[in-house]
Amino acid sequence: MIYHELVIVGGGLAGLRAAIEAKKQGIDVAIVSQVWPGRSHSGAAQGGVNAALANHPESADDTWEKHAFDTVKGSDYLADQDAVVQMTKDAIPVIYELDHAGCPFSRFDDGRIAQRPFGGAGYPRTCYGADKTGHYMLHTMVEQAIEARVPMYVEWFVARLVVDDGVCRGVVAYDMVRGGFELFQAEAVVIATGGAGRVYSNSTNAIISTGYGMAMAYHAGVALKDLEFVQFHPTGLLTTNILMTEGARGEGGYLVNDLGERFMEKYAPTAMELAPRDITSRSIQTEINEGRGIGGKGYVHLDLRHLGAQKILEKLPGIRDLAIHFEGVDPIEEPIPIVPSQHYSMGGIDTDMDGRTTMPGLYAAGECACVSVHGANRLGGNSLLETVVFGRRAGAAAAQYIDGLDEFGRSAAVGEEALADVRDRVRSLANREGGEDPYAIRAAMASTMKEHFGVFREASVMQAGLETMMDLKARVTNVELRHAGGVFNLDMIRTFELEGMVDVALGIAAGALARTESRGSHARTDFPERDDANWLEHTLALYEPDGGPRLEAKAVGLGMFEPQERKY
Repeated sequence: MIYHELVIVGGGLAGLRAAIEAKKQGIDVAIVSQVWPGRSHSGAAQGGVNAALANHPESADDTWEKHAFDTVKGSDYLADQDAVVQMTKDAIPVIYELDHAGCPFSRFDDGRIAQRPFGGAGYPRTCYGADKTGHYMLHTMVEQAIEARVPMYVEWFVARLVVDDGVCRGVVAYDMVRGGFELFQAEAVVIATGGAGRVYSNSTNAIISTGYGMAMAYHAGVALKDLEFVQFHPTGLLTTNILMTEGARGEGGYLVNDLGERFMEKYAPTAMELAPRDITSRSIQTEINEGRGIGGKGYVHLDLRHLGAQKILEKLPGIRDLAIHFEGVDPIEEPIPIVPSQHYSMGGIDTDMDGRTTMPGLYAAGECACVSVHGANRLGGNSLLETVVFGRRAGAAAAQYIDGLDEFGRSAAVGEEALADVRDRVRSLANREGGEDPYAIRAAMASTMKEHFGVFREASVMQAGLETMMDLKARVTNVELRHAGGVFNLDMIRTFELEGMVDVALGIAAGALARTESRGSHARTDFPERDDANWLEHTLALYEPDGGPRLEAKAVGLGMFEPQERKY
């Protein structure tokens, strides 16, 4: 048994920032992560992080209020406005904190942090470090956590929450290096495990972005919120779906169809290529569906050639490397073939703005959580911001909770039953003969989600997809484990987490079918209009072991900005 007052599950930006903040408050905190934190998926974020610094010549009168308005409008008015206000207020000091910690942001000639235009923003307010912003921020936070002497349990897979009398008291985790499961007792847990992109076959996300952190909370009785809102990034590489940052369009890149047209003029005549991601993805998909993809095929071009070699090499070097190595295209010489790709989970574990869930002792932050500051559609540049703003707040809130526990509220020796249950489950998977192939189920899930719950949605298509997912849920309980070895058993991890992935995917499917309107990323061809009278509300999914989720509604937190039609 291992004990820390606070256990952070996940070593990306949200988890690191939560750990650093809790450590500052004097809490014994540790990070448990599947990968070295510097390899977390936060590092894949490229284009930038938003804050109303007003450094750009065209943003001299930018303010946090204007950032808040753009965020709420971008969310199609489903974001909770008190949380948005908190995030946009916190954004400015957060960026300067990162700057002072040594994050190597790009600079204007006068030395101020450089900012670029991004989709859905009224001003150029996206701070960036070339096209590797997430990478730079992540490594800055890793350095800060090491300096703070935060213990890190690296290459551990967290399999289950420990819940005692309705209170979260720790986790059970698999030690990949030494083999076997171990109990981590704690006074509180912060889940910071990222998104659920890998329930789709066409995702920009890393292999570890499975949504299993969400599933652990879900299985423990905590609601997941707004799962139906799935962001498709407009520009994933055709062959691999690897992200081509929005910063490429922020620097002046064009989207071009087979006719050589900058077709965004038809869909967002003012914003053009810098329309919000939901609008841009639908526009690209419409061009493809109507036969104007390149050569009549399923992709369009992202053209950077007119920017010139010097600008591409200075501002977009990572994009060039990825395009060359994964698509065989040098963007200095040729346009890049791109396609909308699953990218981000707007939904997640239902939390308040301090990361609290409905379960005492359990907190969540980052993409696995739904505060909600993104509503039905996230603006580019707000995800990196969310991780550090709400990671810090979750760490502070968890520390305060722990400090408030008297000696009788502190952990007794709990968790042995959970540890035994996990070991028994793995043993039964390993001993099963003639069971289902977990990889066949995973592939079927991912292709079903891509084909039935994509950029455009329609009732009969989604109903068929939901029925397939229900069948997969029945089959996943009978999977067998191919490899029973003790160390670095990735087969065991992938098999163990699959049931949780299927449940999260079912939550996406059920919420999408139930929501009979179009709002943000949820675009229904059979209900093309937004319906504030009936659907200005969050969807809560509550876990039901024997079927799909039970859906409930939760009020949206309105405030400064009255809902209005989105025009760009």
